[in-house]
Amino acid sequence: MRALVQRVTRAAVTVFDDDGGETVTGSIDAGLCVLIGVTHDDDEQRARKLAERVWNLRIMEDTDGVMNLSVADTSRQLLVVSQFTLYGDTRKGRRPSWVDAARPDHAEPLVEAVVARLKELGAQVETGRFRTRMAVELVNDGPATVMIEL
Repeated sequence: MRALVQRVTRAAVTVFDDDGGETVTGSIDAGLCVLIGVTHDDDEQRARKLAERVWNLRIMEDTDGVMNLSVADTSRQLLVVSQFTLYGDTRKGRRPSWVDAARPDHAEPLVEAVVARLKELGAQVETGRFRTRMAVELVNDGPATVMIEL
C-alpha cells in the first residue's frame, strides 16, 4: 500500500455523478489529505498498519513551528481518497502502466479498512467515493507532503 500524505489547511473532494451532478462527499479544515493506492498483495493487516502510520506521522507543527506533532495530537481531521494512479509505472514509454494497481474489488475493502481503523483511533474522517470521477481541492500547508509505502 502507498499513501501520499499532505498536510493541509483545508481540503475537499467533489464527486461527479453520471447525470452531470456534483456532490461534495468530504471536507476538512486543518489536517491531512491522504491519497491511498492499493496493489495486488495488500491485505487488511497492511491497511490497519497504514492507518496507524498516518495517524501517528509527526508532520504537524508544534507551537515552535517544528514538525513534531501528529494529526492525532492536533485537529484529528483526515480526508481519505482512493488513488489507483499511485501505482502508475512510468519507467517505460510515455503512457503509465497500471499493472501494479489492484482491481477495484480488491482495493475498495482495503481503503475502507484504512478509514475504519482511523475512526477506531479517534480520527474524524471524510472520504471520496470509490469508482467515480472526483475532484480533490486542497491547500497544502508548508507545503508538507510525505509518501508512506508498506
